[in-house]
Amino acid sequence: MCGIAGYVDFSGHQPEQARERLKRMTDAIAHRGPDGEGFYVDGHAALGHRRLAIIDVSGGHQPMAGADGKVQIVFNGEIYNYLQLRAELESLGHTFRTNSDTEAIIGAYLQWGENCAERLNGMFAFAIWDTRTQALFLARDRVGKKPMYYFRRGSVVAFASELKALRATGWCPDALDPEALDCYFSFGYIPAPKTIYRNVSKLRAARTLHVTAARETERQYWQLKFGAPVERSLESATEEFESLLDDAVRCRLMSEVPLGAFLSGGLDSSLVVSSMARASSRPVITNSIGFDDRKFSELGAAKAIAEHLGTDHHEFVVQPRATDVLEKIAWHFDEPLADSSAIPTWYVCEMARRTVTVALSGDGGDEGFGGYTFRYVPHVFESRLRGALPLAVRSPLFGLLGSVWPASARLPQPLRLKTIFENLAVSDSEAYYRDLLWLRADARAALYTPEFMRSLNGYTPAEAVLPFYANTDASSPLARSQNADIHFYMTDDVLAKADRMSMAHSLEVRCPLLDHRLIEFGVRLPDNLKIDGRQGKVVLRELAGRRLPEAIRNLPKQGFSIPAATWLRKELRPMTEGLLFNGTDPFDGLLDPAVVRRMWREHLSAARDHSVFLWGLMMLALWRRTSVMETRPA
Repeated sequence: MCGIAGYVDFSGHQPEQARERLKRMTDAIAHRGPDGEGFYVDGHAALGHRRLAIIDVSGGHQPMAGADGKVQIVFNGEIYNYLQLRAELESLGHTFRTNSDTEAIIGAYLQWGENCAERLNGMFAFAIWDTRTQALFLARDRVGKKPMYYFRRGSVVAFASELKALRATGWCPDALDPEALDCYFSFGYIPAPKTIYRNVSKLRAARTLHVTAARETERQYWQLKFGAPVERSLESATEEFESLLDDAVRCRLMSEVPLGAFLSGGLDSSLVVSSMARASSRPVITNSIGFDDRKFSELGAAKAIAEHLGTDHHEFVVQPRATDVLEKIAWHFDEPLADSSAIPTWYVCEMARRTVTVALSGDGGDEGFGGYTFRYVPHVFESRLRGALPLAVRSPLFGLLGSVWPASARLPQPLRLKTIFENLAVSDSEAYYRDLLWLRADARAALYTPEFMRSLNGYTPAEAVLPFYANTDASSPLARSQNADIHFYMTDDVLAKADRMSMAHSLEVRCPLLDHRLIEFGVRLPDNLKIDGRQGKVVLRELAGRRLPEAIRNLPKQGFSIPAATWLRKELRPMTEGLLFNGTDPFDGLLDPAVVRRMWREHLSAARDHSVFLWGLMMLALWRRTSVMETRPA
């Protein structure tokens, strides 16, 4: 796990000046790789690397050259099938000087060219400078576990693991992208290929980018295929899942440094740890965090699982002192990201780094196996009702009910029907989109200033997400929702958060459930092996019944959450009011301050729960304050 940065000037540059600029770029991401740095500079290219040494500690230094020295690579990530790949390449006549997975990528590129990425099983972002063709080749893994940012400015194309390294060039555009801001206000994150800055892009997951002086060519090398679900028994599905999981965990245990796991007490991380325990001759090192508020703490369940599996278990209780870390979190994110679970993620990474350099996590189980039942179950139910009633009946009937039904946090849960009524008046895809939104259309219209609306020129965030729901071979509303979540929410929220919070502490996180073989297996299951009644992840629960304490199998999904609504009303109130209402406009005329103040008052009085959106505004204001910093906050 590392940080990479660099650029190519196709018109040529002075190597000494290029080296100075490159050093500024890699210094900006030193936290991603504290174990070393390396540089390659020629008359056109400058490639830099910060290393967190995991595999081939003594020999895997980067940038790394191919055998003839004409191809140079910088690589961030881990390739789990590199030994098999290396053996195949050796049979084709390639020779290797190191034991690193980096050199296996070079061999794959020399053998298969741009098709090399599809041969790799792992998490990766890499850049190859090919002096033979004067071309830069960028690649990112299938689900976007590792980040890759880039921009083009005339004859220069620059890339990096984080935006702060691009900004260190002095060339990076700094005008904000209104469409990216619209997405942020709507979802709490900015989906690829957009970034907060206009004309700066994220390379999308499962994409490669081939850049020459004349053109840029982007290619998608992997696409998730659902196909027609194959009816099968729960027993056979569970046995296949178990075999895939054990293998995905086993190949992620390669390390020359201490390795452990996050253990939340939920199904996903518990099953990962159970597979680790089966493959290891020593107790697995596990780390858990919780809160004084029992509603948001899974320490009890995590401890029970740790005792059952015989792990070397460590616990940490987080006090509500988020002000101590929020500014650091905003700085590491580089662009606004409003997922409040970044706080517990920060702390569990900080805690884990005390004992290990690599940690396995349970990320990916919800998206791949139907875990988001709070959205999926109502969505499937609503879709059935839509199928039973013609649009000519549904639209006026439920549209009227939705418009008059009150929206209040004080209503009993069974009477909070406004969203359901509104969803029944529209299509499946529109309903899925609305379920993701923080801002309803009427709230968006009230919040945005006329100037901001004009700058959007008719754009809506639906354009970013609906293609993932509609343009798929998935045959059910549940499967289409999974496809959109995997390619949209998971990549640009869940995985971005995990990458930044772990690398802030120079910790590598590996996710067995994101192995593409497991994702492909999970989405192809019939719906009844994903969700049964109101419980999701049916196959995972079945395996948990065989491996874990019975009480764990039926625990409801909790997630890595915090009591954000309460913290905003209490401990975080002074900081939030200072950021949002300190006499200056932190949103530069994007939002109507009177509407923001009204939402704040409603939240403080508990008349409405606006915590999700208000947290987003707080993080945006913190990002704006930290984005001007050249060094990491103390």
